[in-house]
Amino acid sequence: MSSSIAKSSIPKPTASELNLLKVLWQHGPMSAKQLHETIQEERPDLAYATVLRHLQIMHGKGILMRDESQRSHVYAPSQEQDSLQTNLLKDLIQKVFAGSGKALVLAALRGHVSAAEREEIEQILQEEKKS
Repeated sequence: MSSSIAKSSIPKPTASELNLLKVLWQHGPMSAKQLHETIQEERPDLAYATVLRHLQIMHGKGILMRDESQRSHVYAPSQEQDSLQTNLLKDLIQKVFAGSGKALVLAALRGHVSAAEREEIEQILQEEKKS
């Protein structure tokens, strides 16, 4: 698979594109047909043509790589999930929280974290203090 677009210039995916990326990250590279069949479980209303068009657009943007060596083209994300999430998070912190990671964390802790998640976060912070 090839992609000539540098990772730093890859545009941010839309919500629909992120949904397709999640499936590809979870299941690995897929043809449009395989991806459509996988998504049908959650989105039976989503047409094959729509999935194919999204994949073509995402490839054009550099969000996906496409293997054209087989009759059915196989698509794969051009970035690892954690890399894209990190870039999106940096952008969110800059735009919404004036560059403050602390403000982001505090906003998340105010109602978006379960008691179990909060306990896990506290354990991670304690381990970080020790090292």
